[in-house]
Amino acid sequence: MKKNNYRHFIMGMIVFMTVVNYIDRGAISYAQKDIISAFGLNAKSWGEVLGYFGYGYMFGALFGGALSDKKGPKFVWLLAGSFWSIFEICTAFAGNIGLAVLGGSALAGFGIFRVLFGLSEGPLFSTMNKTMANWAAPHEKGFATSLGLLGVPVGAALTAPAAVALLSVFNWQVTFVLLGCLGLIWVTVWSRVFTNLPENHPKVTEDELEIIRSKKSLLANETGFNQDSNVKWYHFFSNPTLIFNAVGYFAFQYVNFLILTWTPKYLQDVFHYNLSSLWYLGMIPWLGAIPTVILGGKISDYLRRKTGSLRIARSGLAVVSLLFTAICFLLIPYVHTASAVLTLMAVGNAFNFLPNSVYWTVILDTEPNRAGIFGGVTHFFTNIATVLAPTLTGALVLSYGYPSMFKAAMVAALVGMIAMVFVKPGKKAAIGKGFGQAAK
Repeated sequence: MKKNNYRHFIMGMIVFMTVVNYIDRGAISYAQKDIISAFGLNAKSWGEVLGYFGYGYMFGALFGGALSDKKGPKFVWLLAGSFWSIFEICTAFAGNIGLAVLGGSALAGFGIFRVLFGLSEGPLFSTMNKTMANWAAPHEKGFATSLGLLGVPVGAALTAPAAVALLSVFNWQVTFVLLGCLGLIWVTVWSRVFTNLPENHPKVTEDELEIIRSKKSLLANETGFNQDSNVKWYHFFSNPTLIFNAVGYFAFQYVNFLILTWTPKYLQDVFHYNLSSLWYLGMIPWLGAIPTVILGGKISDYLRRKTGSLRIARSGLAVVSLLFTAICFLLIPYVHTASAVLTLMAVGNAFNFLPNSVYWTVILDTEPNRAGIFGGVTHFFTNIATVLAPTLTGALVLSYGYPSMFKAAMVAALVGMIAMVFVKPGKKAAIGKGFGQAAK
């Protein structure tokens, strides 16, 4: 391992865990045909199954962020990773448990275990943000955050071949058990290689620690790391920047979760592809997002360095990206071949992921000392989309057909774009003042 770069190893481990996390949550979409057939579900009830995850996920993000500030990110990583792996395994038996003990309702069984699974997965990104606040140097916050988020499109892309491969060899129940076991292995390794602060890790040299804690590259309105802070969780609501940033992130998550949960069924219903074709077709919408999630962090850091403006570097990048995302999804209902649809989805998703790190970096720019809880509050409101996107899509598809789901994604992207216009990173609200009295 290179001198002064142990923090990059930590970031790499986070990427791997994010990949596992996304395969865990996305695998159910590829098992949909078997599950729907086994338990007699329709498009609306299947949308509800997918949406149940979001109810738990919202609260998991909120509580996970608070816990990572209070108990440290390591505690939350191990707790959340263990439980989501266990509930991933339990998903294999959820429908039968519902039939046996929950009034004969398989939907109720999936509801309970999908909520618990979402609750356990919810802390991932707010805890990752706290980890980056502790471990990343000021000049690399955008890149470090984007590197951590790289696992999202990589995991989403790998979900298709991984899930199809497992489902081709095993039944869907065994697939969930194996994926859950993989998460438990990661938790065991992580417990041995990670500490809450780089100061406490024997492999972090004094030179690397000096890089991590350097304040030389901070901009005039940028906040540095400080373990002692009297900022409370509710001060989030005093800062318009953080509120509008959460709305922008909601738009990203709506598009992201729509593609993750409904693409397999869309391809099967509209273009009549079978499961064996989905291993590569399901990857296509994510291929452009893999480079852009990293590129976005690099561009954001470059703009910060060149312009000296956090607003241009963060919110400006998001506004432009969300505009192009909206245009791509607006065009999808007007093309009629699978190749054209998948191309527009891939390009739109690439633009959607370009500012992915921005939403988290805005929090690090503005209040790094409460990166956990403020990240958790942000993620709580953002992840209304993890309920709304799959559930609303099910209702829209049943009533108006598949074109309506792409139009809804376009609307979400435009709402996010408008919100990001009002984001001013680094602008801290005056503690104790209301929304309208935030520090200018």
